[in-house]
Amino acid sequence: MQTILRAVITVLLLIPGACAVAQQNIQFSQYVFNGLSVNPAYAGYKEDLYLNATYRHQWAGFPGAPRTGGVSLDGVTPASEGRVGLGGQVLFDQLGPQEALSFYGSYSYRIPLDEENTKRLCIGIGGGVTQYSIDGSALQYVDNDDVAIPTGKTSTWVPDARFGVYYYTSRFYAGVSVMDLFSLYSDASRYNWKGNNYSTIRKTQHLYVTAGTVFPLGEKLQLKPSFLVKEDFKGPTSLDLNAFLLIGDKLWVGGSYRTNVNIWKKTELQRDLQEQNAASAMVEFYATKQLRIGYSYDLNVNKMAGYQGGSHEISLGFLFPSRKYTIQNPRYF
Repeated sequence: MQTILRAVITVLLLIPGACAVAQQNIQFSQYVFNGLSVNPAYAGYKEDLYLNATYRHQWAGFPGAPRTGGVSLDGVTPASEGRVGLGGQVLFDQLGPQEALSFYGSYSYRIPLDEENTKRLCIGIGGGVTQYSIDGSALQYVDNDDVAIPTGKTSTWVPDARFGVYYYTSRFYAGVSVMDLFSLYSDASRYNWKGNNYSTIRKTQHLYVTAGTVFPLGEKLQLKPSFLVKEDFKGPTSLDLNAFLLIGDKLWVGGSYRTNVNIWKKTELQRDLQEQNAASAMVEFYATKQLRIGYSYDLNVNKMAGYQGGSHEISLGFLFPSRKYTIQNPRYF
């Protein structure tokens, strides 16, 4: 049975390259608590130095299932009066025999729009490199002499860039970003090994559009709805709808629903594709004013639900408070 499932994984890896040479970007369910993962303009939003770590095990129990991890650190520069935010990220993504290891740096120029420092327009850029790898020893094959399969791991380094705009007030935010800007211009020969093309592991440009707000429901109860649209211009458009309750400034409880939507017609996309839906339940607990602990559980609500045990994601966030930049307004985003 495992041999059959691994064969299915291999076929699924090859399909995107045959249809559109595209691959969905790294995905975290708890991105709402780490905006730097989807927008470089988010760098420095909390003003104090902020450390975030996330690990995700998708489709638990499924052979070759994706495993993703990331660590980020961001804050504002002391000499800029909060106008310049800097951030760094290390990301790791593994799907069956293919891996991606990324290093990114982000710069955000944060324009104040009021004297109370509750509104800012942020413009951000990011740059980095990604190492794409494929491990032939992780594949099962019939012909031991198949020259198309590497005997070990082969890899290549590819540069990348990203751009974003982020606007926020004390109770609202909106952002637009474009990731993987260099993907259209990277040389496809980078992904060749002994004359065989592995460009299926190559990413494509992604557009992210997100917004959210916070509504007070009582003295110690607040509602935070938000959405995220993910577009790779080739595959189906993805829409995340999120809603959280903040209880006593200590506990976030909520969930997310992810589905495909048809925003515009794509000539290269199959018309008979089925919607791929997933639901997430999330809990975020602030053990102290500086330490956040988060967990989410995702479950596919389509035909794949019976073949895997859902997706687990844990995250930690820690704010290093400084004497100069004491947060006067709540940072809900």
